[in-house]
Amino acid sequence: MDTADHIVGSSPVSGAAGPGVARRYGPVAQSVHWLVAGLAVIVVSLGWAAGSAPHNTAARGDLLFLHRSVGLTILALMIFRAVWRAWHPAPPVPASLGRIEIGLARLTHLGLYFIFVTMPVAGYLNAAAAGHAVSFFGLFSIPPLLPVNQRLSQWAIAIHLLGQYLLYLVVVLHVGGGLYHGVIKRDDVLERMLPHRRGARLRP
Repeated sequence: MDTADHIVGSSPVSGAAGPGVARRYGPVAQSVHWLVAGLAVIVVSLGWAAGSAPHNTAARGDLLFLHRSVGLTILALMIFRAVWRAWHPAPPVPASLGRIEIGLARLTHLGLYFIFVTMPVAGYLNAAAAGHAVSFFGLFSIPPLLPVNQRLSQWAIAIHLLGQYLLYLVVVLHVGGGLYHGVIKRDDVLERMLPHRRGARLRP
């Protein structure tokens, strides 16, 4: 898990926590975090499936439709998270963390934000620059808001496709950091983004 600044924010701490008590993110922050994590798995799986499907088939079209819709959902959640975070700061960094750990946490944090915003935007630009609207689960469509530009479309899909490998790297670092703090150090960093348990105080 990110230590200095997680993928989602929460409310400020009300008073100091007692010894061994985790200072946690609130339920909204936790919900957005785990929802984005789950949707990330889904959107990557749909992307791989669409890439393996035969071109110009209904199956491929359906997979791309779902892939784009889930991607737009992630983008909307990241925008919501940014607004929420502006009014609900993250809990304080545990005193046990060193400067290197804090720096790595911030780096992975920024990487996740960059990826989860850039990839959906690049996906939309790929479609829009090719002259295609993007449907959101069939509820509404976002029209192409720029002129047809095949070169831009190709650059956008290249960024979108290459971004997945950066995503894999950052997620490995993110999950690995969370497991390191939760299993080896046991310093309450992982607890900050887990549901409330007996003996731990949940941030409001």
